Parts: sequence; C-alpha cells; structure tokens
Amino acid sequence: MLLQNPNLGRLRFYAPVSLQLFVRNFSLWSMKKDPDLESALSRNRRWIVNNQLKNVILRCPDRVAPVKFLQKKFKTLDLQGKALNWLKKYPCCFEVYLDGDEYYCRLTKRMMFLVEEEEAVKDMQEPVLVERLAKLLMMSLNHRLNVVKLNEIKKNFGLPDEYLIGIVAKHLDMFRVVNYSGRRSSMEIELVSWNPQLAVSAIETSALKNGSQPCFSSSLPSTWEKSWERFGKFNETPYISPYSDFRGLAEGSMEMEKRTVGLVHELLSLTMWKKASIVKLGHFRREFGLPEKLNVLLLKHPGIFYVSNKYQLYTVLLREGYNGSELIDKDPLVVVKEKFGELMQEGLHEYNRRRYMVNLEKKKKIMVLTRFEKSKDRNSEMSDNEDQGDKSGSLFDPEERRRFYKVLFDDVP
Repeated sequence: MLLQNPNLGRLRFYAPVSLQLFVRNFSLWSMKKDPDLESALSRNRRWIVNNQLKNVILRCPDRVAPVKFLQKKFKTLDLQGKALNWLKKYPCCFEVYLDGDEYYCRLTKRMMFLVEEEEAVKDMQEPVLVERLAKLLMMSLNHRLNVVKLNEIKKNFGLPDEYLIGIVAKHLDMFRVVNYSGRRSSMEIELVSWNPQLAVSAIETSALKNGSQPCFSSSLPSTWEKSWERFGKFNETPYISPYSDFRGLAEGSMEMEKRTVGLVHELLSLTMWKKASIVKLGHFRREFGLPEKLNVLLLKHPGIFYVSNKYQLYTVLLREGYNGSELIDKDPLVVVKEKFGELMQEGLHEYNRRRYMVNLEKKKKIMVLTRFEKSKDRNSEMSDNEDQGDKSGSLFDPEERRRFYKVLFDDVP
C-alpha cells in the first residue's frame, strides 16, 4: 500500500528495496503480545539491574561503593538518569548516606541476610549446576563450549561467576579446560566423560512419567485453528533428541527443524527463568547447529515459544514453563531471588508512599498560600474603598459639613 501511494513517488524511486526489507523484517518479529509474560519480563528486568548493582557493591572494599562509581556502571547496565535517584527508590535494598561531600551506598541488613541465604543455596545446588553444565556440553558439537560465549549466558543457568574454579576445577572427572588454537579468546570447556543418564531431555522425561511418546505441548488458544493444524502436523513427525548427533541431518529439512525446536526447548528448560536472549543464543549457532535466522524458526512455533521485544531486547520464553506470569517449577535460587524482588517492591512502595505524602503536603501548602493571598487581596480592596469613602463622603469634607448643618438647622421648629 505504501509503495502505491502517489505522494511517495520519491521514496518509490530511491528506496523500494529498503522499505520492502523493513516491512519484511518487521513482520518476522510480529507476535501477539501476552500481557502475563510481558509482565514477567518487566519484573525480571528490575531484579536483574538491582542484582548487578548488588554484585558491584559486594566487590567493593568494605562492601561500600561511591555513588559516582555506580553512576559509571549505569552505562553498562543500559540505564539512564542519576544513580542516586535509582538507589533511593529501593530503600529496603540500598542504604545511601553522605560522607563529607560524597554519597556512598551499601546494602541494608535485610539485603545482606538474603545474600547469605543465596550463597548457602548455591553451595547446596552445586550437583545440579554440574549436571546443567554437562548437559550443555553434551548437546554441543564436539562436546565443547567457548568460555567467553558461555560467560554471556552463565547467569541464565545459575552458574556462579567463578564457575571455572568452583565447578570445572572441582570436577575434573567430567570437565577440562582446553585451548587448541592457543588464543586466549579460544579457551573452551570440554566434556571428559559421557553420562547416558543425563542425555534425557525434559520432553522425554515427561513422556516417561505419562507413559506416552515424546511430543511437544502447545498453549495456543482454541480459536487458532490453522495454527493448531500446523502444530499437529509438526508434532506427528518423530521427536529427535537434542542430545543426538545432528551432523547427519540435512539443513532446512523437517528433521533438522524438529531437532532444533527440541534443542531450544531443552536449553530453555535448563535455564532458571525458562527464558533467554535470542541474540545470545545465536552466538552458539555453530556449537548447537542453530539456523542463521533463529528468530524465524521460533516465530513459526508460537504455541511452544513466546518471542518478546520488551526493552528492545529480543527474548524467547518457554510457554509451558509459566502459569500466567508465574513460573511453575521454581529453582531454589529463583525462590531466593524472588525474596529479593519482594524486598525491592516493599522498598519501592515505601518510596512511592513517601513521595505521595511529600507531594500532598506541597499541595496543601500551595492551597493555604493561595487562600491567604485571596483573603489579603479582599481585605486590601475593602481597605481601599473605606479610604476612598472617608475622602469623598465623610464629615471632614467641607462641602458635606455645610449640607449636614443646613439640613440640621432647617428642620428645627
């Protein structure tokens, strides 16, 4: 329609191809918004930012950070505005104080209790994290993953910052660090031993429990008849385990699509929040055999995946992992982090209540001041009128005195 508009002749001459590409790319990212899942993403976004600030503060000497230093970190957190204003929004999490001419920030006591609880849960979760890392390596080509790339998504899987020391180095019977090219950026983690008990996907585990064949589930509305029809045809083809060797599958074939959907499903199942950045997943295209246009594949399966561009960050969520905006199966680390989120909300509520009371007090003062000014103006007008009356109609005026006495004496018998 745009290209046929006669008023766009110049556009039609200079840039028809770019416009077509824009429309085509826009359509590739189109997906009906799910309010519940969008709400889950916005809730996670705030937690992610404050969790990163928490980690920055914990790494500072005496666990105290200058606000100026945190302001510099705002750029890497993709935040705008003043760090001081952001920190004051969460008084239950961050304690801001003035020392001399400079503001400093430290974690509150309640926040520190949660930090200790989180560390305790991480220690208990070590066997689970070892299995997750092993599963990631088992799904990858040659059972190796680049450390630099893995660092970008380690938080999705609950891996700690020092996982190379805390997990890899402690389990040399399962992992080892290799560098076949010699470049520092080429350091990889390699699987040492294959464990067949771990090579079972979430889809296969569910099928074993139900005594059925492995297949995907869909949460599409019943009115989406055509989408259900396409999903049914896709589900009829045999399930291909993401732990199987995919090098024999033809690129673009139905088998390869089935295996890729299964792999993304398994990757999201292993994440704590059942979601991941599409861009970051794309960094592992060679290792996991992902298609170049992963976004196109994900949008073909709206009943399995939900694609969002909230905050202009393209994210894919596993629909079956959520009931409304809430996770169904919560990792113990997620439970602790949700306590952190509740503390954030409590602080934000307190901050908003304080601002409301301050604004209300300001409005009251403005109303009182306005009434006082109006009253002052009325009194001033009355005073002016009285002053004018004294000058023009009082007995002190000579002319008025003559009239008064004339009437007075004329009336005497």
